[in-house]
Amino acid sequence: MKFATGLAAALLLFAVGTLARGADVPYLSGRVVDDAELLAPQTVERVGAMLREHETRTGNQIAVLTAPSLEGESIEAYALKVFSTWKLGQKGKDNGVLLVVVPRERRMRIEVGYGLEGTLTDAAASRIIRNVMAPYFKAEDFNGGIEQGVAAIVAQLEGKEPLPAASPPDRPSISESGTSAFGEPDLPLTERILFGAFIFGIIGLFTVLGVLTPGVGWFLYFFLIPFWAMFPIVVVGTGGALKLLIAYLVGFPVAKVLIARRPWYRKAQLDLKTKGKAQIGGFTLSGGSRSSGSSWSSSSGGFSGGGGSSGGGGASGSW
Repeated sequence: MKFATGLAAALLLFAVGTLARGADVPYLSGRVVDDAELLAPQTVERVGAMLREHETRTGNQIAVLTAPSLEGESIEAYALKVFSTWKLGQKGKDNGVLLVVVPRERRMRIEVGYGLEGTLTDAAASRIIRNVMAPYFKAEDFNGGIEQGVAAIVAQLEGKEPLPAASPPDRPSISESGTSAFGEPDLPLTERILFGAFIFGIIGLFTVLGVLTPGVGWFLYFFLIPFWAMFPIVVVGTGGALKLLIAYLVGFPVAKVLIARRPWYRKAQLDLKTKGKAQIGGFTLSGGSRSSGSSWSSSSGGFSGGGGSSGGGGASGSW
């Protein structure tokens, strides 16, 4: 009887532990892992370059992770789990920092390795979250918030002047030089053709990439909506821009659904989830594949953890 009771209790604890294990740790594909698909490609590139230059100067390893959800886990426990799995910082120096942003729960955390707790103190990390990042996040400007937050972390670690409390920039206004009160464009035909080739070449390329690429495709769909809404006005006026926007809003999902049925697309989608990379038309894509391993080789810049650890130092916040 006692054995049966003990076995039942053990099975119950195992089941509860399995159900409440929290969010998975994503594949370490670079210094910025945008698993929640919040960031523009330009932001990922700029932040990655900033962190790479900082590591070259100081040896400190900083990584940024956006996660879709915590799956019931606390931000502190999840950040520590990611930090330990990725092993940020050099072994023996423990000079790693992890910035985690979780949009669904509106939570963020700066996790600091043992070796940097004296420089990036809990108070400094809290100040960066509260004064630098939160104002941007409240305005739903995740690109600006993360870029400015990383810049503040780097400034603190390098002993530079602390950044002042940040305010999100005002929304950009539309210049009246290219259109007549949002009516028909008043540019000469030659300039309209040149502007059209430039504008539609860029947003058209990203649109095709969004249709053909698993994972990040739907992020590009929403990201490109304002570009399709505003940029064509310079070339075809408001009436033509509205028609193009409607065609984009309807055509992209239809094309995406049709392409998603193709065997090569499904294979690429599976490879991204299981291997962290996939081949499409001769191009290699890398993404946030889930993994529980302790080390990886990065497909974007050769970034990987150096064996550092964290004891839970840092700060958490919300917006």
